[in-house]
Amino acid sequence: MANASRQLLSPEELHPSPGFSHIAVARGSTTVYLAGQGALERDFTLAGAADLAAQTRRAMQNVGAALRAVGADFDDVVRRTIYTTRPTEFEVIAAAIDEVTGGGAQPAQTIVGVTGLALPGMLIEIEVTAVLE
Repeated sequence: MANASRQLLSPEELHPSPGFSHIAVARGSTTVYLAGQGALERDFTLAGAADLAAQTRRAMQNVGAALRAVGADFDDVVRRTIYTTRPTEFEVIAAAIDEVTGGGAQPAQTIVGVTGLALPGMLIEIEVTAVLE
């Protein structure tokens, strides 16, 4: 589902953007900021063990649940920040995100390499900003 309040661009003058857009233009009246979501189950156990793809899928499923709670979906997301202990494995991360989002146009994104996250064994945390009309 396309969102009229989100325009995604990747100018030809910039490098190809695998799994994200260089620019997201947001036109809407409500901005939603989601806290970073990790691969946590409802009982606060870590899903995916040491598998980055599995953890990424679970983190994105949690992002999706948070978006649905405010009447939004992935098409409303204009910015995604990924914190990971494995920043060079961006292809694994992008493929797992595509599995959850359906592979549609992806928002502006930054991947930040970190030495650790909130829980031992956590490999990734994903936060997003969405705009609603």
